[in-house]
Amino acid sequence: MSSDYWEAPNRSVNNRRVITPSPVDFASVEYIVSYECIADAWKKVRSNKGKPGVDHISIERFPKWVRPKWKSIQRQLLDGSYKPTPVLRVEIPKESGGMRKLGIPCVLDRVIMQSIAKQLGDLFNPTFSQSSYGYMPKRSVQQAARQAQEYYRQGYIHQIDIDLEKFFDTVNHDVLMVQVARKVKNKGLLKLIGRFLRAGVMVKGRLQPTRIGVPQGSPVSPILSNILLDVLDKELESRGHKFIRYADDVAIFVKSKRAGERVLESTTRFLERKLKVKVNQCKSKVGLVKQSSVLGFQIHFKKLRTLERKVKGFKQELKSITRRCPGISIMSRIFRLKHYAQGWMAHYGCGLKYDDAVELDGWIRRRLRMCYWKQWRRPRRRIRELLKLGVRKREAINLGLSRKSYWRLSKTLATNAGLNNAHFQKIGLISVRTLWCKIHLPVTTR
Repeated sequence: MSSDYWEAPNRSVNNRRVITPSPVDFASVEYIVSYECIADAWKKVRSNKGKPGVDHISIERFPKWVRPKWKSIQRQLLDGSYKPTPVLRVEIPKESGGMRKLGIPCVLDRVIMQSIAKQLGDLFNPTFSQSSYGYMPKRSVQQAARQAQEYYRQGYIHQIDIDLEKFFDTVNHDVLMVQVARKVKNKGLLKLIGRFLRAGVMVKGRLQPTRIGVPQGSPVSPILSNILLDVLDKELESRGHKFIRYADDVAIFVKSKRAGERVLESTTRFLERKLKVKVNQCKSKVGLVKQSSVLGFQIHFKKLRTLERKVKGFKQELKSITRRCPGISIMSRIFRLKHYAQGWMAHYGCGLKYDDAVELDGWIRRRLRMCYWKQWRRPRRRIRELLKLGVRKREAINLGLSRKSYWRLSKTLATNAGLNNAHFQKIGLISVRTLWCKIHLPVTTR
């Protein structure tokens, strides 16, 4: 095996062109473990990073660890004797309260599952409903929210929110595999997917069986959830309903409250009887669209508004990144701010107010100035750094000798003159206002 096998995929191995399997071999174990599929999967897993599983093999250690073992692993996958490693159970707090259970597979299983997910996606995605937006190529939360807004404009003023109780933890394996088998005919691949579903989970060092559920956090769980819930999408379409679905979040739009109550009852009955999925009766409800929310947005006739708690969470994370910790460099903060702000704005930016974007920009810059003061600490260094930034000598001395708090000093005229907007732009600080303008203002071309 060549040493670059687990790096970015190449079109040749040992100076020989890799032959792509014919359509007959598509969605089979042979195709899943082929050079190109595994190399693509490894590239994706490596870019996602992530923590090691129960075997403690990290992303960095994985290539060296797997190269001498891959021939044997590939043989086990082909003859059906491969046994996946149990996933590591971790819990993270949910925004609405409580804990969300996640499963961290080992890196090897993540690569194999990523290869499976890619082929299942190519096979199933073209057949999914146009009202499904979660984990779909070229589809987003913003598109789903704007579609909900369009239904509202058409007169569908009542919204049915259907909450699936612990969906990923309660998926019925038999029902799911029946839906997968509609298009996947290769018995070896079906058997491999079943083994991943039943691999078990390690909780505080003890192995627990997984007779139901899909590990939330594994590469294959998004496509499997879409395959199962596509049955619901097709049923709603056959009834002529207006709806959007993003993963396990379902919103149906009707014109009257009475119709909403009837649809909620019939849809709940369909989900629990046909798909064996539990509907949370306490959280599922019928209400006016303008008094409800969709995927973190409030729907208005002319505009979308990001929920206040989402904006508050955004600001809280920005505050964490710019906290007064002397062990974190300014450039490290800039890098984290850039990636987090871009991701959040791509998700929720279409509903953020312009004034909020401008206010957040000024607040972020002030917090970074505070971080500079914390890092400079001693008066001599403060004076020296201010002089380098072009602050006049007398002002630099007065400010450098000041015993006021870091937060208060971050708003002085001299600090703002030295650590000005141009300085932050030069070192690569992302502007929330600029991201807002890219989303809201049309791009003009000559």
